[in-house]
Amino acid sequence: MGSVPKLFSAELEGIDAELVEVEADLHVGLHSFTIVGLADKAVSEAKERVSSALKNSGIKPPTRENRKITINLAPADTKKVGSRFDLPIAIAYLLASEQLSLFDTRDKMFVGELSLDGSLRSIGGVLNIAIFAKRRNIRFLFVPSANAAEAAVVMGISIIPVTTINELIAHLEGKVLIAPQPLTVIQPEHATSSVTLSEIRGQESAKRALLIAAAGGHNILMSGPPGTGKTMLAQALPSILSLPSTEETIEMTRVYSAAGMMHDTPFIAWRPFRAPHHSASLVSILGGGQNPRPGEISLAHRGVLFFDELPEFNRDILEGLRQPLEDGRVHIARARKTISFPARFMLAAAMNPCPCGYYNNDEKECTCTAHDVFRYQRKLSGPLLDRFDIQIEVQKVPIEELRKPREPQNDDAFRVMVASARKTQARRFAQSSTPHIHANAEMSSRDIEQFAHFDETAELFLKQILEKNFLSTRGYYRTLKVARTIADLAASEEIKKEHLAEAFQYRIRVEA
Repeated sequence: MGSVPKLFSAELEGIDAELVEVEADLHVGLHSFTIVGLADKAVSEAKERVSSALKNSGIKPPTRENRKITINLAPADTKKVGSRFDLPIAIAYLLASEQLSLFDTRDKMFVGELSLDGSLRSIGGVLNIAIFAKRRNIRFLFVPSANAAEAAVVMGISIIPVTTINELIAHLEGKVLIAPQPLTVIQPEHATSSVTLSEIRGQESAKRALLIAAAGGHNILMSGPPGTGKTMLAQALPSILSLPSTEETIEMTRVYSAAGMMHDTPFIAWRPFRAPHHSASLVSILGGGQNPRPGEISLAHRGVLFFDELPEFNRDILEGLRQPLEDGRVHIARARKTISFPARFMLAAAMNPCPCGYYNNDEKECTCTAHDVFRYQRKLSGPLLDRFDIQIEVQKVPIEELRKPREPQNDDAFRVMVASARKTQARRFAQSSTPHIHANAEMSSRDIEQFAHFDETAELFLKQILEKNFLSTRGYYRTLKVARTIADLAASEEIKKEHLAEAFQYRIRVEA
């Protein structure tokens, strides 16, 4: 009888990896091949993939063993999902059947899906597993060669790219060693955009609001009649966003890798722009499901989530945004445990003032009844509106403006302004006690008190605002955040009266 070998692999719980031990046992009896340990259908089907892969690689497969084969995936109370256990199951079987020489398994981890010809296919969640393996002091992580560049983002661990099962066997027996994957150097990129800000005619005030939103990571709501360019303005937002930092790139890649949406790229090096349709379900937006997966708000992490026709979205979805907008995370509660996904996104939204779109419009008469307008606007609760730092009215561009010769505008100039403001914020937040702050919109009240310095005229103007206008506590702090961003764009260390005045005008609608 062979010994009971034990290999290390990993399972994903949300975007975090957990250790799974793969054990193989062969004992006397009629042939059977059983996988135990709360395995789902994809894991159970590994029996067929492993048998065919080994047979087609010239190795004696489990189907030719006249013995009972038991594969245990421990801990038994953790659900195992997906095909990443094919490789460790195959290696554990080869060790148990003594077709592979014993080797030290304590510092190695294996993940990968087997094709029927013995080659390895790419899997999701490799970066997450690599980060976990490093924390567990694993020295060697064996992954499909298609995933090697993604895993090699992590320093301090040797990533071994595996192409075929035979290649891995030769490496483990010391016959032909596989060279570790070189460290992947992250090169941040600007997000591609179908529309750029310079292409949009007129709308200078709206462009200014977008510039401020991009510089500080502020949520922005655009309201106005149909055809005024609200959607185009939102689509142009990625064209002026700053490059993500290395830390942000790793955060975004972890989400996309766990969701299996890497699309043959080693990392997500640009700020994502997600624009779900208003018919999307609650689970697809917030995340969750039978095997919890990141939703749109997590796929937009460190980027932009755009809701067109905001009131048309299901009310449960809109109210479900409130907690992630404050905390930067979404928590999916299950009977066994609660899974948390990152969701620090910038929310951009567009809406009409009424169902027909022409309420309070000077050029076209509104056909909606008062009840229609009330019911339409009532879909957006006060607490949700309160979370939009910037709210603007987008008006129709005059025909004369559209007919004018286009004035040259450089998107690079907008991008430089945003990048400069973000660098200023990064230097400032290096002194903050709050960890992982990347933009003014993420500041806590303590950070605002520390970093929002006013000159004398600004202090007097702020007192006048507070005396004459009602601001909620959240509205007060959000106004100061926007003012801090406007000052950063002006390269001013102090917040001045004009910065406060501009920030306050973006709160007039929400506080009305």
